[in-house]
Amino acid sequence: MAHNVHVALTFDFDAYSTWIGSHRATSPSMLSRGEFDPIGARRILATLERAAIPATFFVPGHSALAFPPVVRAFRDAGHEIGHHGWVHENPVTLTREEERSVLLKGLEALDRVAGVRPSGYRSPAWDNSPSTIELLLELGFEYESSMMGHDHEPYWCRIGDAWSTTEEFRFGRPVDLVELPVAWHLDDFPQFEFLATERGYLPGGRAPSTALEIWKAEFDFLYHRLGSGIMVITMHPQIMGRGHRLLMLEEFISHVLAHENAGFTTCADYVRAWRSGRTPSLPADAGDNRLGGP
Repeated sequence: MAHNVHVALTFDFDAYSTWIGSHRATSPSMLSRGEFDPIGARRILATLERAAIPATFFVPGHSALAFPPVVRAFRDAGHEIGHHGWVHENPVTLTREEERSVLLKGLEALDRVAGVRPSGYRSPAWDNSPSTIELLLELGFEYESSMMGHDHEPYWCRIGDAWSTTEEFRFGRPVDLVELPVAWHLDDFPQFEFLATERGYLPGGRAPSTALEIWKAEFDFLYHRLGSGIMVITMHPQIMGRGHRLLMLEEFISHVLAHENAGFTTCADYVRAWRSGRTPSLPADAGDNRLGGP
């Protein structure tokens, strides 16, 4: 089998924003978790430099303005910078105009801090609203990375999917925006982060060997069974930048690099290569119940 396997190491540089925007923090102690993000990010940058591999950093505008030298360090090291909202707000909670304003505010902050215009977007909390795809198209994005309709193959986003508990699912119209799929088992937050809320708590604190076992096995399946495709891993510097976890990440990087014709890529580079010769289409197994017709 000829192999052509890529891994995208992606890091959500949430800093304070996740605790302010998503978790409505009122405690300086909870907020201080985000203050570790620049420390973890600097360690991760050093790891990437030693391995000579690229990565993608999704950055909320709020984080860019809080820690501008770190965001410029991402840029100066040649890594991709993607859009990740303004203050980690969930688009589902916003009106269409509020969501558009948030996207513009994030773009302005990234341009002001680092002079970059991202081609990719990741929704905070991986939640898209019914307006998200239309807004991303309007603002000229090439891809987004928040959904889970595949594991190791990008696919085309759609506008107008319709569903209910009483009628069949109806596929909307595929559009010129690529989805680079994610997965919770390839995210460090549910594995490692402790979080207590009124609705319950996330225990976190797993040994890094647990995630390493999962990530290695997922890579091995991609490499040995599929032979080509991409594996997107989602991390957060305030989590993965802790010493024992960083050692695990370095071991995973070594595992990938030990395989012929396997390596690392930014999200944008992979998407642009994948687009070549393709046009927007529905999933291969989609039925004929389509809102937009064939």
